Order: sequence, then structure tokens, then C-alpha cells
Amino acid sequence: MKSGWVDRDAKAFVAEAGKSGIDREFALRLYTTRLLGRERKLVLHGGGNTSLKTKRRDLLGKEIEVLCIKASGADMAAIEPSELPAVRLAPLRRLRTLKTIADEDLVAIERANLLDPRAPNPSIEIMLHAFLPHKFVDHTHATAVLSLTDQPDGEARCAEVFAGRMGFVPYLMPGFGLAKKASEASERAGKKAALTGLILSKHGIVTFAEEAREAYERMIEMVSLAEAFIARRRTSVAAPAPRPVAEVAEIVPIVRGACSAKDAKIEGAWRRLIADFRSSDAIRNFLENKDLDRLSESGVLTPDHAIRTKNWPLVLCAPEPGKLDAFARATKEKAARFADRYHRYFQRHNARVGGVKRELDPQPRVVLLPGLGLFGFGRSKRDAVIAADIAEAWVEGVSGAEAIDRFESISEADTFDCEYWPLEQAKLGARKDPPLAGQVAVVTGAAGAIGAAAACAFAAAGAEVALLDVNLAAAREAAIAVGATVLPVECDVTDAASVKAAFGAVAKTFGGVDIVVSNAGAAWQGRIGEVDESVLRQSFEVNFYGHQRVAQAAIKIMLAQGTGGCLLFNVSKQAINPGPNFGPYGIPKAALLALMRQYAVDYGSDGIRANAVNADRIRSGLLTETMIAARAKARGLSEKDYMSGNLLGREVTADDVAQAFLHLALALKTTAAVTTVDGGNIAAALR
Repeated sequence: MKSGWVDRDAKAFVAEAGKSGIDREFALRLYTTRLLGRERKLVLHGGGNTSLKTKRRDLLGKEIEVLCIKASGADMAAIEPSELPAVRLAPLRRLRTLKTIADEDLVAIERANLLDPRAPNPSIEIMLHAFLPHKFVDHTHATAVLSLTDQPDGEARCAEVFAGRMGFVPYLMPGFGLAKKASEASERAGKKAALTGLILSKHGIVTFAEEAREAYERMIEMVSLAEAFIARRRTSVAAPAPRPVAEVAEIVPIVRGACSAKDAKIEGAWRRLIADFRSSDAIRNFLENKDLDRLSESGVLTPDHAIRTKNWPLVLCAPEPGKLDAFARATKEKAARFADRYHRYFQRHNARVGGVKRELDPQPRVVLLPGLGLFGFGRSKRDAVIAADIAEAWVEGVSGAEAIDRFESISEADTFDCEYWPLEQAKLGARKDPPLAGQVAVVTGAAGAIGAAAACAFAAAGAEVALLDVNLAAAREAAIAVGATVLPVECDVTDAASVKAAFGAVAKTFGGVDIVVSNAGAAWQGRIGEVDESVLRQSFEVNFYGHQRVAQAAIKIMLAQGTGGCLLFNVSKQAINPGPNFGPYGIPKAALLALMRQYAVDYGSDGIRANAVNADRIRSGLLTETMIAARAKARGLSEKDYMSGNLLGREVTADDVAQAFLHLALALKTTAAVTTVDGGNIAAALR
């Protein structure tokens, strides 16, 4: 591992921070914290923490010593000054005389001593930083160090690697007790030699110094020693021989469906998860290990990972092409056994601690498939990425440990205590899931006005959204406008291969499909008795067969998932109330209305709903200003009167249509329905 410190950059950072009144030491604390946070082999997703002991003036103007420490769950790679809240140091240090203290009391004391009462909660490791005397303290969960400590003889391995430069603290759950043990170890070792830092067994590494750069570069040096020790013991392994396995896009909907669970509170609702797929030579080599069964049962790399990944993964056998049915049955059975095992694990340890905990969901968060790769799962794409990142780190850390001797994690009881520790759970935030959390929505014609509005509405409701459009550049622009993590995909609905590839890309990215807004369309005009047949065929290709191709692709994935789904079709009032000279557009739309009803009939028993929105006169790429003028003229109206020619006298917008689609997506007991969004048009009302 190489130091990321650059003198020029550090000086520029200090100078820029100084413009905001930030002093040199605090600026360098920010700078080195970001350097640590950007190294994935040191810090992952809210993990790790850093601190600075300095002086500040309180509200009365009195200068006092404070501890500026990373806020709980803050991202070190992008840390801001407000995420290093200052806490009065003297009251914290006095706590060291106590034998123990309740977590809730400790949090109350910490918050009472914040200089700014509005500041975020300090790191759960605050007492570790407070009890150590050094000005700069850095703490990470370095993968290589964990490979050393996650051994039956971890202490001896660390003594061999660090040659007395690092104190060693046997495993203890993070918190007040660990802080006391760490400070005692520092004092003992410090009397014998100049101490660089501490190794926290099965938890991480701490380095410290009186200067930011020295503390940071000590971290890099010590981790590098661990990496070199492991590298000398690794044997070169050739890339695994490829084996015939089905495509990821075919496999992941099955796995995702098996890892989902019915919502016990809402009939027809599912608790779905989003997937993130990883594969590399290192991952595939690890999955070919003859001891994979043992390793998969051996536990987490470091305790705080349990809140993201649970204590063990779900291990499956990747199917060969054409053998998905057997794979689906086996996967469902194994996922059910996983949930049952987790439930028993919870009951066993909850009884041990007095039955005071509330069980988290039992769904797997990491799935291993030898021959293919691994999946991380979460309630959002971000959560899935975090789970997959931690799973990759686990693969690397366990591989390193096995290269030394034998990987050994903390006990199951210790894992439970960390997983259900309120301070650890607080890292996840007390968030309430949005209504479409865990769901994947696909919008076709997504670069158009209605498609883009629908994408925004579904993203705001918590869904992961794929924007499909024949114009990829326009889809990318729409994705930027949505302002969320969305997937732009090129898709021509008149081309079956294009539709199949687009849905395959969505499945591989998110794990499957739950909602489809089939919106792509184009308008052709002409008197029906005089229009050329090629025009009518063109319109049917887009406005009928295009929807059929999209629905078929979605249905295949939804059936593989087995968790229901929702098809939403943009039909148009033309299906009910045809306008003059608009038959080439309206007739395929009438057929589309029948198609929607057929899907409702054929797939209702699978929990798949099919509904439609009939909108009218929406300014969009279909209803252009030129077309508005032509349609108004055909009806003998002004353009203004044409656009607001409804019972309410109001022009209807793309956002209004998007909200109708969202309403139907949330209506779990509605299928074969048509929602009109036209301001009131009796001639288009369904009878």
C-alpha cells in the first residue's frame, strides 16, 4: 500500500480550508481522513474513524480541550468539517475511572458535551479516541490486518509481523470496555518501546502520532507490512477454468425472488431486495475452494460488517444453461432454510440476552455461486453495493487468512451482540422505507415528457429505475434530470432482440423487474380509408407490438422471481374516443387496451397486475406544437381551447400522467383498470 500524501495537495487543502476559518491542524485532519477513506482496503462505507485533540472556545469564550471525531456512519472519503463534531474532552476522560457504563448513558453524556448540540452523533469508538493521549488517532478495518488477526494464533502472528511496534488488544466488543483495554495496552507497551499503534484483534488497527501526516503514514506502513507478510505466503493460482453456466440475467431474478419475502402486514405486498453482481478471477478462484462450505460458515471479517451482510452467506450452485427449473426449486428451498436458520439464531441469542431484542428480517444479504460470482443484496442499490463491497473484502480477507493458516472469526454470540447493538444499528439510520423500496421500475420511451416524468415519480417513491429509449443519449440526459441512481439503456421496442437485451441489462444491474411503464409510442395521422397500409403497419409495430414485446420480456422475469409484478400501459383516450384523421394512431391503441386486459386475465393468478392510463392532450415529443396546431384545426378549435378542452377546463401535464402510473403501481388490489387523465372527457369515459 502506498501513501497518498502529496505535499502540494496538502498545502493547497490547508490554504483553501483557511478561507473558511479552518486552522491548519483541523484541515490536515480532514485531508488525511479523506485519504484513508478513499482506500477501499482500509475503509468501507461508514466504517473507520479518525480524531484530533485540540482546543476550542465554548459559548462563554473559555478555551477548553476538545476531541474532534468522525461522526457515526460518516463517509471518510468525502468527510466535511461538520462531520468531525467537537466534544469536551475532560468529562470523557473522567469516565475512565468507571468499571462500566450503559450505552444509553454514554450516548447521553457524549451529546451533552458536544460544543454544538445540533452536531451529529460522534463515532461509537469515541471513548477509544478519548482515552488515548495522542493528538491524532486513526482507526481502520484494514483487510490485510484482519487476515492476520482472524487466526487461532492472531497475537503471535502480529508480534511476528510488527516486531513490537504495535500493541495488541484481545477481542472485545467495540465500546467502553474496548476503549479501556486499548488505553491500558497502549500504556503497557509504551513503557517498553516507542509505540506506533494498536492492533484490535478481529476488529482493526489504530495508529497515532502528534502530527496528521505521521499518524496517517504509520497506518500505511503497518498495513503494508501485513500485506507483504501475506503475499510471501500466497501461492499463485491460475484463473479458474470456465464452466458452462447460465447467464447472470437469467439466474439473478430466480435468486432475487427466493431471497424476497411476503410482507406479513400487507396482503399482496413483498419485501423485495435489489441485487449487485460481482465476478473476478479472485472471486471465482475463492468459490472453487474445496473448503468453501467451512469458510462460508466461519463468520464475518470484522464485527461491524454483520449489520450489512449477516453472519454467513447463502451458497448456491450455479446452473448450467437450460437447467433453470431445477435451480429455481433448489434456490427456493435453500433460501427458506437460510431464513429459518437465521430465525433460530435470533431466538437462541435473544433468549440469552433476556428477550429484549426485535428480530431483523431474515433475508440473505450475500449469495455465493461457484462458477459465476457473488451477489450483494439490499433494500436499495446503494445497500446492495455496500453488501457486495463487504463480501469482496471478506473474500480477500479470508483468502489472506487461509494463506497464513486458518481463518477464525469471532463467536456467533459476539456477532449477535454486535449485529443487535443499538449503537451499531444506528449507523443504518432510523429511516422509514419509501413505498417502492426494493422494487425495480422500467420505463420505456423514457426520454419523452411522460416517460421522464414517470421516471422521476418512481425514483422519488424509492424504486430503482431503468430508463429505456431508442435514443441512448437522450435517455442519459433524462437520467441526469431524474437526479437519482438510474440506469439508461438503449432499447428499440420494434426490435425483439433489442428489447431482450435491454431487460437483460436491467436484470443484471438491479436483479430483476417489478414494475413496467410501457410508454414508448409514436403518432401517425391520416383518414383511415385513404392511409397507406405501410403507415398503419408502422404504427402497429410501435403502438401495439412494441408494448407486447416489452410486456413479454417483463413477464418472463416476473415469473422467474415469483413475487408478482405490475404492468402499466400508456394507452390513450383514442382507444375509447377516436378523433378525426387519427385512426393510424388510435386503432393500435384500442388493440393495446385489449392487450392490457388479456395480461390481467392471464397472469392475475401469478400476482401480476396489468393496468392502463388513458391520457389526452399532453405536451410531449408525441404531441408536438405542430401536432397540437393540426389537431386543433381538425376540431375547429384554438390551440388554447384544444389543450384545455375538458370538463375542468384545465390543461393536463406529463406529471399528472406520471402520478396516475404511480397510483396504479401502489394499488395492490387493482388490475384490468383504466385510469383517465384528461381533465374530464365524457366521450372517453369507460362505460
